[in-house]
Amino acid sequence: MTKRYLSIVTFCLLAVVPVRALLAGDGLYPEVPKAKARFSDTQECVEPLEDMRKNHMEYILHQRDATVHEGIRTRQHSLVECINCHVSDAADAARASSEKHFCSSCHSYASVKIDCFQCHADRPVKSSDNPSLAPSAMSHHIKHDHSAEVLTGKQLRALANGGANDE
Repeated sequence: MTKRYLSIVTFCLLAVVPVRALLAGDGLYPEVPKAKARFSDTQECVEPLEDMRKNHMEYILHQRDATVHEGIRTRQHSLVECINCHVSDAADAARASSEKHFCSSCHSYASVKIDCFQCHADRPVKSSDNPSLAPSAMSHHIKHDHSAEVLTGKQLRALANGGANDE
């Protein structure tokens, strides 16, 4: 009886895999919304598609470090630029919490939690809404007070925990 039960369960599990692949379009990736623009005349995205699928997080983390730690701001791997290009600015456009959102479509499929949109906008920010976000001024969209005290990692963790101190 146990062998028969195990055989039935195994068969059911194996039957689900091809069905899920068919529902995912080409079987390898979820349905992803198309970009609204091209990076350049010769290039669709900032990097080749397969490279972006595999390494986009590395690019975003590198951009974050260059921006936050070194003050270097470029458009090529900017999260703002990704959102501006890949997410609709329509009033009823999907939010990051929806599987129809550009980022969430793949992250939900891969069971990866993203927390970018706790701080960053999940929809395009129109330059008319904030003149400092116009493409020509993109490198200056965050103002820094360099005279402010530099916080230690411990202080930053305490702030992130709502001001609670770990000591």
